[in-house]
Amino acid sequence: MMRSGNPVLKNDKIFSREGSFSSKRAMTINGTVNKTYFLLLLTVASSAWSWSYPELYSILLIVGLIGGLITAIITIFKKPLAGYTAPVYALFEGLFLGVISAMMEQAYPGIVIQAVLLTFGTLFCLLTAYKSRLIKVTENFRLGVVAATGAIFLIYALTFVMGLFGMSMPYIHESGLIGIGFSLVVIVIASLNLVLDFDFIEKGAEAKAPKYMEWYGAFGLMVTLIWLYLEILRLLAKLRDR
Repeated sequence: MMRSGNPVLKNDKIFSREGSFSSKRAMTINGTVNKTYFLLLLTVASSAWSWSYPELYSILLIVGLIGGLITAIITIFKKPLAGYTAPVYALFEGLFLGVISAMMEQAYPGIVIQAVLLTFGTLFCLLTAYKSRLIKVTENFRLGVVAATGAIFLIYALTFVMGLFGMSMPYIHESGLIGIGFSLVVIVIASLNLVLDFDFIEKGAEAKAPKYMEWYGAFGLMVTLIWLYLEILRLLAKLRDR
């Protein structure tokens, strides 16, 4: 039985049908990696395009946010369509990230390249640690990350609801020590989700999941990477404010 802290990469009955797909029709690690590279390329290209049109920032931000959410939901509930919806998701998220990154760069020059380097540095360090088995994905490890991820989601959901009524969550979104500490905790949890994503992809390949799960695995990994990038961006902004 498999579990990922990432709500996208959760237990899947498909993985229980081990060996039911031929090698040509089965999920592989290399196939998932190649598709992840492709989704990253689409995201970067879309981000660069949206960055170049400041007069459209408001529209692109809304389109990217809503479009990304809709395509993510479709992908989660219709996994066989991931080969079509995952690239669309990457394009929508690119629009959103391009606007957010451009606005943050205007307020804090140099912050975007720092966030990008830290995000991919974290990715490669954790991938190395996972492949060398320095980090072992046990059931307790999974449960802990899932619980922590759920707690963070609830905090952000509560923050959103409070914002609708003109209120804000004190301290954690500010640049004080509590706010910085909270961001560090969230970054750690997001990073640990990457480890669970690696494990999900590896186990899917071992179980010979259907080929479309390569797209789904790449999509799930992109969700975590985007979350990690945004949290690092937020932390760097808080540190600049101090």
